[in-house]
Amino acid sequence: MRQLTLEKLAELHLGGMVKALKSQAEDRRIQEMSFEDRLLMLLDAEELHRKQRSLESRLKRAGLRQDARAEELDHRAGRKFDRTLWERLLSGDWLKARRNVIITGPTGIGKTFFASALAHQACQGQFNARYFRTPRLLSELAVARGQGTMRTKLSSLARVDLIVLDDWLLAPLNDLERRDLLEIVDDRYEKRSTLICGQLPVDNWHDAIGDPTLADAILDRLIHNAYRLNLDGGSMRKARGLSEAAGGNIDPS
Repeated sequence: MRQLTLEKLAELHLGGMVKALKSQAEDRRIQEMSFEDRLLMLLDAEELHRKQRSLESRLKRAGLRQDARAEELDHRAGRKFDRTLWERLLSGDWLKARRNVIITGPTGIGKTFFASALAHQACQGQFNARYFRTPRLLSELAVARGQGTMRTKLSSLARVDLIVLDDWLLAPLNDLERRDLLEIVDDRYEKRSTLICGQLPVDNWHDAIGDPTLADAILDRLIHNAYRLNLDGGSMRKARGLSEAAGGNIDPS
């Protein structure tokens, strides 16, 4: 009878209940519980199983550059940032309010780790996310334009709850790239959240974009409703290299 039950649960794609029922069969204390209590345990196991599978699917689609989690952040590192703001961002309220986040700081300071941790947190909160290096995304859009799929690509981006644009303004933009960025941020304005991650201070963005009119339009849609997290300190990447060379360990952030 147990085997028939397991087979029926598997046919119904109730994998969490299958594992839980097998576990119950090996625990005498659980076998002495009432049917209703055991059934509730099976349902809880199935719910947890489905949530985990859903999270794994969201994380896979997100394509995060680092498998970063907020709890892995080394707070002892000599890195300065607004810790109160960081804790507030981890609550996810900014995603519910459709606000943006801007993370800036020198190279190697851990910007991508912070961004990936926030995106991972978003996926845990049942938001969908996508990570992009800005130069590569702009190249993909150029290809899409040539293939006649530009509108489809932009529509796909507009539906994502959170997009992370890393390496922001790393290189000079041409006119089409400026216009593509405007399309992206305009589609998302007050509808979805965008996380910008780059070395260049916000005060320099206007000049870096190149065209004053387009720069005004892009920044107006990004900055005024954004939380700004500035990281300051030495290169974590360099510190990690020195630690590994000395045979030690250092946090991936």
